[in-house]
Amino acid sequence: MNPGHGWTDYQQRLGRVIAYLHDHLDEPLDLHRLAEVAHLSPYHWHRVYHALHGETIAVTVRRLRLHRATGYLANTSLPVEQLARRCGYPNAQSFSRAFRAAYGMSPLQYRQHGGHVAFRTAQADRRMPAGYEVEVREIPRVRLLGLNHKGSYMAIGKAFEPCFVQLAALGQVRADTRWIAEYLDDPSAVPEHQLCARAGLSVPEGVEAVPPLVAFEVGGMPCAVLRHRGPYATMRAAYQWLYGHWLVNSGHEVGDAPVFEEYLNNPRNTAPADLLTDICLPLARSHRN
Repeated sequence: MNPGHGWTDYQQRLGRVIAYLHDHLDEPLDLHRLAEVAHLSPYHWHRVYHALHGETIAVTVRRLRLHRATGYLANTSLPVEQLARRCGYPNAQSFSRAFRAAYGMSPLQYRQHGGHVAFRTAQADRRMPAGYEVEVREIPRVRLLGLNHKGSYMAIGKAFEPCFVQLAALGQVRADTRWIAEYLDDPSAVPEHQLCARAGLSVPEGVEAVPPLVAFEVGGMPCAVLRHRGPYATMRAAYQWLYGHWLVNSGHEVGDAPVFEEYLNNPRNTAPADLLTDICLPLARSHRN
């Protein structure tokens, strides 16, 4: 057996496919081009992908395209026809069918009634959004190895994928491994292409970062934790509510550390409405902490 063609090697090849997809979601799917990106035979690469990722490439592309679409619907006023094309759909009709199948509502219904609307309404009414609460608690320090990410926060998965592959190769992915991203910029103040973040997986003390992985830490301080349920696109509105209503009325001061998110389940096998994310806002210590 050639050790250069083991599990990790195949995952790295397919990780290049995921990165390519993130950069070309608005283009037609070309299976032969994806085989070239993976450096695998066009006769076999898709079966390898399905076996290792647990979903077909068509399902991955649809999930990533709709993930991008929810961001446009929740955070922009782009017409559905235009955002459909930006997400790789030839027309609004095919996009709407795919969106309804995944989210149980039409794109316009999501724009008008999705979770982002509930947070914005709650902020305007100066109240807690229904079904949500903020818990202030001490978050123990977590050491992570990961990768820097620049660009849209909605594409943070592009950094998680190679991080997972490299840590798996080191034997450092376990059942209790935590998936956490740290967000350094405010997307309402910084152009999307300049946004900076880090995505990483938790590792025990003593595990060293092998380039291009970088070591970083989160926690070790009190945090305001908002457990968010639903599509990731809704979270921009959740942030606006957390800062614009909860924080200014809480009596707390923000800490000197970036906000971070912990992803509690996997979008590959979890319906968008059931995705769970802890949004963690670091707080300054006070006599109450």
